[in-house]
Amino acid sequence: VQLVESGGGLVQAGGSLRLSCAASGRTGSVYGMGWFRQAPEKEREFVATINWSGSNTYYADSVKGRFTVSRDNAKNTVYLQMNSLKPEDTAVYYCAATKSATYGSNWRYDYDYWGQGTQVTVSS
Repeated sequence: VQLVESGGGLVQAGGSLRLSCAASGRTGSVYGMGWFRQAPEKEREFVATINWSGSNTYYADSVKGRFTVSRDNAKNTVYLQMNSLKPEDTAVYYCAATKSATYGSNWRYDYDYWGQGTQVTVSS
């Protein structure tokens, strides 16, 4: 499975961005999907996850109420809608797919496939 993120960019604080993650390859299998982010000199951290059907989501406390994860299985695409962005949201955002945790997971080591990342920069 190959994952390609898009939609990152530069935005002012309070603004919005929507990230997309397009999957290709053996997408016929069922996968839980997640979004993670990594700021300079920091560990990669969990942002959001969604189960294989899209019926269940879970968020990090830092983004709850501002970010929304969704998926369109017909298009093999997962989205991360980010509203009310803050400078501390600045990071490279990665999407990931897990074969084992089809319900979704907030643990990075559950994930088998990763995208290359997309930069999100929020200016104050």
